[in-house]
Amino acid sequence: MRSTCVRVATAMVAAALWTAPAPIASAQPAPAPPPTPGVQPVADVGAPPIPNGAVPSGPPGVVVTPDGWELSVSAKDEFQVAVAPLTTALSSREYLVAATFEGSVAGAGTAPTSGGTLEVGYQIGCGISLNVVKLNGSAGFTPMLGMSGNNVGIQFPVSAQIEVFPQPGEVTTVQLTQKSFEGTNPRVTVKDVHIKVDGCVGQSFLRSYAVLTSSTDAADDIVAYYGVTKAV
Repeated sequence: MRSTCVRVATAMVAAALWTAPAPIASAQPAPAPPPTPGVQPVADVGAPPIPNGAVPSGPPGVVVTPDGWELSVSAKDEFQVAVAPLTTALSSREYLVAATFEGSVAGAGTAPTSGGTLEVGYQIGCGISLNVVKLNGSAGFTPMLGMSGNNVGIQFPVSAQIEVFPQPGEVTTVQLTQKSFEGTNPRVTVKDVHIKVDGCVGQSFLRSYAVLTSSTDAADDIVAYYGVTKAV
């Protein structure tokens, strides 16, 4: 009888262990380990910032001369920054510019070259030009007599009127330099050059230019480069 009770108790314990529910897994992820003291996370710096005033350069000017020379002129590292005019006038525009202009005379032409010139500068387009400002004025003489006849006064009325004659927009070309050369690869570099134009209202536009002239005993061959126009 005792052994039978032991077997029954053992069977009940085994059944209880077999039917016990499994522990429910937690849906929460395991906590992240604490950061190491003294070590800061590295931030994603991304792409480097674009330099202030940097502008893209236009395509180079290229030409093949009738006598077989290959001429090209281009620019690189261009910067154009609009600055406040020293005169504080609303009709003045001032800029600081920088760039490198390069020319090339290559190939095997039939006529020998004798050098040439490389002219560089900037063109400023103005939407409205104020070339004419006229001041119209008038003055008068008016005697005054009081009611009693004793008070006598004189007035000098003065009136003035300013007339502004806006003109259609125009383009101002500012030549910085003209380099004479005898080789085949002229170059001009400008840095923080100050450019100023007056009598301009509204929006203005700025672009660089370069003109390469290659000379032989009988001919001059010219090719030009124009930069990307920037609204300032």
